[in-house]
Amino acid sequence: MSVKQISIFVENKEGRIKKAINTLGQENINIRALSIADTTKYGILRLIVSDNKKAIDALERDGFIVKENEVIILAVPDEPNGLNSTLAVFDEKGINLEYLYAFVSSKTDEAIVVMRLENMEKAIDALKDSNVKILETEDIENL
Repeated sequence: MSVKQISIFVENKEGRIKKAINTLGQENINIRALSIADTTKYGILRLIVSDNKKAIDALERDGFIVKENEVIILAVPDEPNGLNSTLAVFDEKGINLEYLYAFVSSKTDEAIVVMRLENMEKAIDALKDSNVKILETEDIENL
């Protein structure tokens, strides 16, 4: 029930993120969600895209370093404290959250949250036990 995310390592210089996004656009790859974290020398652009293999191939051809890893994508109540009720599941089970980013869609009343956790398998089991709505690749394509 995890989804593959790509992470692109970009130099922290003018135009590098634009170049990565342009590379994807030229290949007709749709970005469903994104996040960026930066340091003084580089940034990590994390993306959920319509075609990982095609995206990775194009980005690597353009000189980018790209990694693919698993994340969990959840639908959480789009209301005050909606995310916190989901995070409580991880606290109860002692599961460490590494990072998250969120987006909204006009096609749902829920907020969509992308999460990377220290123990993905344990996190998925805990979410299932708590009846949290876990999205799959097909669900994201329809948002």
